[in-house]
Amino acid sequence: MSFVFKSIDHVQLAAPKGSEPIARQFFDGVLGFKEIEKPEALKKKGGVWFEFGTYQIHIGIEEPFAPAKKAHPAFQIENLEALKEHLTKNEVTFLVDHELPGANRIYVHDPFGNRIEILEWI
Repeated sequence: MSFVFKSIDHVQLAAPKGSEPIARQFFDGVLGFKEIEKPEALKKKGGVWFEFGTYQIHIGIEEPFAPAKKAHPAFQIENLEALKEHLTKNEVTFLVDHELPGANRIYVHDPFGNRIEILEWI
């Protein structure tokens, strides 16, 4: 092959129109992702972008909106127990899942109903 995939550039999740403040509260305020500025040409479409490390999460506006209930990003974390305590403190519910051998993992839903997997390999 003459082409090579290098990495994932970003993950996009959908959200309803006008939901940027709620996205900021969850992805920045609760999860601690840093908001980054969208390119000027894309600002008119709405939405908001975040990053952690070298990864980006783009929250894009979709009308009509329907949350992703099965498709999801999966984030690897260090100290899942601390995150679970933090989520509980911030009244964010999560589902503990023990089905993946060698991993502790949970599922959360963003404020728009999109599924997010968070796991720690043991």
